[in-house]
Amino acid sequence: MMYLLVYLLIINLVSSIIMYRDKQKAIKQEWRTPESTLWFIAVVGGALGIWISMRKFRHKTKHISFTLGIPFMIILQVVLLFYILQRMS
Repeated sequence: MMYLLVYLLIINLVSSIIMYRDKQKAIKQEWRTPESTLWFIAVVGGALGIWISMRKFRHKTKHISFTLGIPFMIILQVVLLFYILQRMS
């Protein structure tokens, strides 16, 4: 269980860093992180970090797929986490 929590902490920190860097690149009009990469990170457990970064850095907040999809992904991941924790005990 401890490994799962450490993984979730790390993947969400990574997702926040990637969102921050993407926002900085957007400001400078440089090459950006593909949305598919952001979605992949969200799917593998980084949705909460992406959502927090969306709010904190005001990034991707006008994209309906992110404003609706990321919160939905968080709900799915919380349900899955509770299921896993319940099965482990």
